Amino acid sequence: MEGVLPHTTAHFARAIVMPNLVPPVIRGEDALAYRDRILAALPDGAVFEPLMTLYLTEATDPDDLRQAADSGLIKAVKLYPAGATTNSASGVRDVDTVRPVLETMAEIGLPLCVHGEVTRPDIDIFDREAVFIDEVLDPLRRATPGLRVVMEHITTAETAAYAAEGGDDLAATITVQHLMLDRNDMLVGGMRPHYYCLPILKRGTHRPKLVEAATSGSQRFFLGTDSAPHPTHKKEAECCAAGCFTAPIALACLAEVFETAGALDKLEGFVSRHGPAFYGLPLNCDTITLEKGAPVSLPTSIETGAGPVQVFDPGRPIHWRVL
Repeated sequence: MEGVLPHTTAHFARAIVMPNLVPPVIRGEDALAYRDRILAALPDGAVFEPLMTLYLTEATDPDDLRQAADSGLIKAVKLYPAGATTNSASGVRDVDTVRPVLETMAEIGLPLCVHGEVTRPDIDIFDREAVFIDEVLDPLRRATPGLRVVMEHITTAETAAYAAEGGDDLAATITVQHLMLDRNDMLVGGMRPHYYCLPILKRGTHRPKLVEAATSGSQRFFLGTDSAPHPTHKKEAECCAAGCFTAPIALACLAEVFETAGALDKLEGFVSRHGPAFYGLPLNCDTITLEKGAPVSLPTSIETGAGPVQVFDPGRPIHWRVL
């Protein structure tokens, strides 16, 4: 954490902090302890607010959750289907078991962030997002009116369309890697483990639709980097860890994507405005400035106490930098 946190705080004044630690952040006291560890690790002079979340389990206590939300400690709860991604073994196997928690969240307006994939072995990994919407998310939303849902790191044209057609209680985040790459980048010419993430990169027909959604100006779409700093030895392994570490170059890459789409005027909304609006947070008062010039030299890796962590390679020249 001490190694990677400076690369987030350099460009971001706050972040939704995911709770899938080992052990997971299940109770309010867990979130408080995690927040304190983050604040203790901040670089000197850094101004950063960790927006804490709880990990939804089938044993989550609605009263504890309500107390953590009422105190302002947590801003959301994260639903991981069991086995869907990194450290998700404690996740939900049967949504019916957490309905009292979801009803409490709908009552108090606390958002549910979802990793939107089913994990049944008979479902192809490239179809898991679509099946999740049909079998889990849509029934869940219909059964829990008023529940505010963020579809995290969406990856397909169909999911983007579902989010666009949803009401004010539905939003979706998109990562840097899903706006820039598709599964060919990960697989053609050899497996590139540093592009392996979950949800997995999809076929090339989906990426333009994700870019279209991100650059549309719709408040239903905003940035969720899902920046995952796995040490290199865990990425370059027989069974590699899932995730891309994008924090150091996320904004420069996004500027490149939005400029290519002719939508630089929509970048601020996607990065800085739509997310706070959905979460009911004030806008940041400070600003950052990006500058275009010759292709910039991007960092390739950073050193941490757990070993080097490779920075996401966008696979194309990047002409933007944060001043």
